Amino acid sequence: MARSLVIKVTAGADDPERCNQAFTVAAAALASGVPVSVWLTGEASWFALPGRAKDLGLPHAAPLPDLLDAVLAAGRLTVCTQCAARRDITVDDLIEGVRIAGASAFVEEAVAKDAQALVY
Repeated sequence: MARSLVIKVTAGADDPERCNQAFTVAAAALASGVPVSVWLTGEASWFALPGRAKDLGLPHAAPLPDLLDAVLAAGRLTVCTQCAARRDITVDDLIEGVRIAGASAFVEEAVAKDAQALVY
C-alpha cells in the first residue's frame, strides 16, 4: 500500500496560489493512487460549502471546482471543528461527503504509519 498523504490547507481566497497548490497536489496524488485526506482550516473552510470553490480563480492553474471534485470523488475532505464554528458553518451547510472533525482526528491521520503530512 502506498503512503497516505494528509494535506492541511490554511489559505483560501486570501492566498489563492497557496490554496490551489494544495488542491493540485492532492488531486495529483489521488490520480497516482495515493490515499489522500485534505483538511480545510482557516479561510479554506469556506470551500466546503456549495459553490464557493468557483469564486477562486488563478491563471495557469486547474480550476478549484475540478480539483475539489477530484478530492471528493477519491479522497477525504474535512473541515476543522473550530474553524467551522468560528464561521458559523454547520454540517448541514457542507457539500455532501465533507465532514467536520477536530484536532485529535487530524493528529491521528498525520502520525499514522506511512503517512506524510503537508501544510499549505
